[in-house]
Amino acid sequence: MRILVFLISLISLPVAAQDRAGAFDYYVLSLSWSANWCALEGDARNSPQCAPDSGFGWILHGLWPQYEAGYPEYCTTSARPPSRSQTAAMADIMGTSGLAWHQWRKHGVCTGLSSDDYYALSRVAYGSIVRPQVLRDLKRPVTLPAALIEEAFLRDNPALRADQITVTCRDRHIQEVRICLTRDLDFRDCAPDVIRDCSLGDATFNPMR
Repeated sequence: MRILVFLISLISLPVAAQDRAGAFDYYVLSLSWSANWCALEGDARNSPQCAPDSGFGWILHGLWPQYEAGYPEYCTTSARPPSRSQTAAMADIMGTSGLAWHQWRKHGVCTGLSSDDYYALSRVAYGSIVRPQVLRDLKRPVTLPAALIEEAFLRDNPALRADQITVTCRDRHIQEVRICLTRDLDFRDCAPDVIRDCSLGDATFNPMR
């Protein structure tokens, strides 16, 4: 009898809603500072992104569909997965083909786009942001307030406002810049769960390799 009651209780539990491809509110464009990722993780992986003279600065971590609270992931889609040549073609702005594949599998499938269109849109979004040259010109590691990274992006992207960008840190290193965009790739305010500005006054920022 107890087993029967337990099984009935399981049947009555609410089923979590499945994230649906194409059903989202806006995008977050995530830019990762390559040299810091390499120092914290990539070097240990022997990632080709971290090779000497690789020349990567702010790489495209991803273009992520977002809800006004939370985000979809691993959506069911009828779109065909990208080919190896497609993911390899994204390595110039994403660092590696592996990252391009992962971003499609987790986030791209939730856009409602084909893999071709998702990568094309990601490239347009990445190209629409001016990435401050002053940060690329650094010759040695520095420590700086994380707020300076945001200020540099705001200065070089005059249409961007402070409530549309956030800077994240990891292990006392500058990690990412995240910019909120409409589905048409216009700047928009970030939802509260995205705005998590790093408050460090002495974050590490490594020079490009």
